[in-house]
Amino acid sequence: MRLTGTVSSGLGRAHIFMAQPHYQEQFKQLLGGTAWPGTLNLTIQGEDLVQYIALRKKSGIDTLDASDEDRANASNIDVTMHDAHRIRGFLRDGVSFGGATAYSAEVESGDVKVECALLIPDLTRHTDVVEVIACSFLRERMSIEDNDIVYISVK
Repeated sequence: MRLTGTVSSGLGRAHIFMAQPHYQEQFKQLLGGTAWPGTLNLTIQGEDLVQYIALRKKSGIDTLDASDEDRANASNIDVTMHDAHRIRGFLRDGVSFGGATAYSAEVESGDVKVECALLIPDLTRHTDVVEVIACSFLRERMSIEDNDIVYISVK
């Protein structure tokens, strides 16, 4: 599965979650190293959004925020070949940090390709935004900024 996305700015809160040792231990197993404490947000639409909805459904994430047509089309997409990796949530000092599902992937812009993971938090406000995590600061490593187009190949 290959998704096309437009780089977009997030809420600037991912670093709070990404820096948590409990998550980082799990990200190391997935990525082979420490994840950069932030995510790269990619806005997607059209058929790419339908494919992403299929991954969300596989993850057990509510897709009621999607249109009836997109949900129906997503049901016809076979995502069984993509391994879903569970990221367990936890409680710390009475604060709940939710779980997520991750899919190994590769993000590409121009000549630069970087191993990464597509992260689908159990609780998210995003419906058309893919969150990407990697061991490096992707905006810098790939020389990308808001409105640039990048590609994600889900493994």
